[in-house]
Order: sequence, then structure tokens, then C-alpha cells
Amino acid sequence: MKTKTIYTCQQCGARSVRMIGKCPSCGGWDTYVEEAINIGQKNIAKVPLGKNKPVRLSEITTDGEFRLVTKIKELDRVLGGGIIPGALILVGGDPGIGKSTLMLQMCSGLKQFNPFYITGEESLQQIKYRSKRISGIPEDVLLLAETNIEQIDYAIKSSDCNIAIVDSIQSVYTEKIESTPGSVSQVRECTGLLMQTAKQTGKAIFIIGHVTKEGVIAGPKILEHMVDTVLMFEGEKTYSYRILRATKNRFGSTNEIGIFEMSESGLKQVTNPSELFLAQRQEQDSGVAIVAAIEGTRPILLEVQALVSPSGYAVPQRTANGVDIRRLNMILAVLEKRLGLKFRQYDVFVNIAGGVYISDPAIDLGIAAALVSSLKDKAVDSKTVLIGEIGLTGEVRAVSAIEQRIKEVEKLGFNQVVMPKHSYKKLPGSFKISISPVERISLALSGLF
Repeated sequence: MKTKTIYTCQQCGARSVRMIGKCPSCGGWDTYVEEAINIGQKNIAKVPLGKNKPVRLSEITTDGEFRLVTKIKELDRVLGGGIIPGALILVGGDPGIGKSTLMLQMCSGLKQFNPFYITGEESLQQIKYRSKRISGIPEDVLLLAETNIEQIDYAIKSSDCNIAIVDSIQSVYTEKIESTPGSVSQVRECTGLLMQTAKQTGKAIFIIGHVTKEGVIAGPKILEHMVDTVLMFEGEKTYSYRILRATKNRFGSTNEIGIFEMSESGLKQVTNPSELFLAQRQEQDSGVAIVAAIEGTRPILLEVQALVSPSGYAVPQRTANGVDIRRLNMILAVLEKRLGLKFRQYDVFVNIAGGVYISDPAIDLGIAAALVSSLKDKAVDSKTVLIGEIGLTGEVRAVSAIEQRIKEVEKLGFNQVVMPKHSYKKLPGSFKISISPVERISLALSGLF
């Protein structure tokens, strides 16, 4: 068996016989690394025919959907109600965000299923120290410090566990490949072996993955295609809040989020995020508006902050934290075109308080109100919540889940809701708070200032 040196892209897995600065497949710069592969004739064993026979869908019997409930409601919500046996789940996130802490805490709710924690980055003593800091970790959790994937695979198969956690996929390796741990070939091969083990044994396997500086999971994109579920643990290090999202889920919705708060004793669930995000808001300040967003099936009230100040540059600044900058530019264009407001000489900054990112277009009306409030230096009523998507012609368009949003507004003690007229027609009943249906952004903002 001979060895050959090739160059592999660490983002997409493309190969080349020479070093390339820019990958022609994915467009990434400086992503090619040198790897050694074995070449030569392989002994291919003959596969006996008839081992696996095709069956009809009607012949497959199931006893109903069974899920392993972690007892962490925020995690179960994102997973779709619990863990499906035999699932391969990838958990990604920035370094130090809390991935290992979340997985270790998950073991406390799954102790009846004999969780098995395999670490390739920490020693067993370090895991013990961390478990003392985190309350509720059972003492009978199986632990293994190993980086050889063949040894890990044997340990999972031979143990009586129903849940296994591998921390992390970039730290393990297989002896079949000569490249270093974390390379494209190693990550692909190790994940493939764990996938086969999960499907053959029916044991759910969690694998923790690192992310690159661009915020995507390190390794080839095929890694995300191989697994059943991809969970992303997000959050700003300057904030204590953490958000768990499912970017892929074969057994549930990808719209749900779980919200946690990092503390000295580990991650705590946030059951009412609206109260948490609005706890520090200041009443009667200009440039502030309250919006009702939907993440999955959960309504969340958030504070939108805007600052409009005279620009000292030829090209004014446009900065957005927590919202899409392109959405902000569109709202500014509508305000200039339809209302005649001039933002071209001002720097504009928009921020969602709490460090969360919201893609729900229903917060458009709140962003517009905060911008006009800061421009005119007049405060929006602190007891008013704004809901609505803004169209290019200046209309306020209908949004989904309007009843859930209004119930959340009522529960937190607000007095008024400004909402699209088309959504108002679809409300099933009456509410205790005042509702102002509007069709145009001009009517919505004229009633606020």
C-alpha cells in the first residue's frame, strides 16, 4: 500500500493535487490543507446476497413514536418532544458557549437510560470537577476519555447505554486514515461509523462539533447531511443568555428555539423569555419600541432600540444587531419614500436588546417606530406593542399567529396593540386590551407621535 499527498478543502471536502488559495467549489480562501491517503489495490470482500431483502411499507410495524424525554423542557422543545432512539444528533456552537455543559446536564434527566459521556478533549478528573459545579449530575454516569473512534465504537456497542455523547467529533480519529484529527477525511469517516452504530443498535448518539470563525460547523458540509438533527447553540459571550436552535431536524420542527441563562451552577431554563428581555427597559425613552415576535410556536416580546444621529461621514453608517441589515435598509427606504423622512444625513443604529437574533418580519413596524421616535426625539408609549410587516408600498401586511402574540401582550400587562387590519379581521374573539388595526405605515406612526 502506497501513500499519496493531496490537498483537501476543510469546508466542502474538495480535493486537489496541489495547493490552491481559493477553493473552486465553495469559494473559501486558505481552506486547503495537506493530507496523506493510502492508494493501491484493496481487498474487497464479497457481500453475500439476500442478507437484506426489500420490504413493503405496509409490512413495517411500529409501536408508536417513542421519545426519550430529557426533562429539560427547552431542549425537548427544540428536539420535537424528546430524543428518537437511534438518532444521530450534532450539537454545534462557539467555544465556551456551553455545549458540553448542556450535554452533561442532559445526563441528569436521562439517568434511567444509562447515559454514556465520552470525552476527547478533557480528562476524567476535569469532568468530575465540572460535575461538582453543576448541580444534579448523577454519580453513576458512565465516563470514558478516548480519542480512537474504533475504541469508542466498541465501548458504545458493548455498554448498556441508550444515550451516548461524543465530545467532540474534531478530537477523535480513525487509524484507517493517516491525516490528523479534525481533518475532512477524519471527520467524515468517524461520523459515518457513529451513524452506522446508531442505526444498528438503536442508541441515540450526540456528537459535539466546533464551528469556524464564520459560524458554521467545522468540517465538510456532508457532516450536516449525514446526521438526523443539527442543533446550534448561540449567544453573545457578553450576555448570559443562550439560544438553542435546530437548523435541521428529521423528527421535528426547525422553527423552535430553547432559551437558557448561563449561571455559576450551569445552564438554567428560561420559561418566560418576554419578562427576561423586558426587565431592564426604560420607560419614556425615545428610540425604543416593544414588538411581539414568534419563534416556532413561542411568542416573545422584545425591546427594539434605535439611534439616529447626524453623520460626520460622506456615507452614513448603517448598523444592525439582532436583525438583518438588508431588512433595516428596506425599512429606511420605505420611510423616506412614503413618509418623506430624511435619513440619508444620519447614522442609523438598530439593536434588539438581550443579544438575540430575530428573523420574524412582524417586527418591521416596531423597527420603523423606533427609528422615527429617535429621529423626532419623541418617545413611543411604553404600554404599546407594535406588530406588523411593512411592504414596499408602505402597507402594513398581515402576520401569522396573531392570537398567540396578543395573549402574550395581555399577560405582561400592556394596554394597546397596533397591528395589521387584515390580521384583526381574523381574530376569533375579543380581548381586554385596546387594539388599533392599521393598513398603512403612515396611519400607524401618526397615532404614536
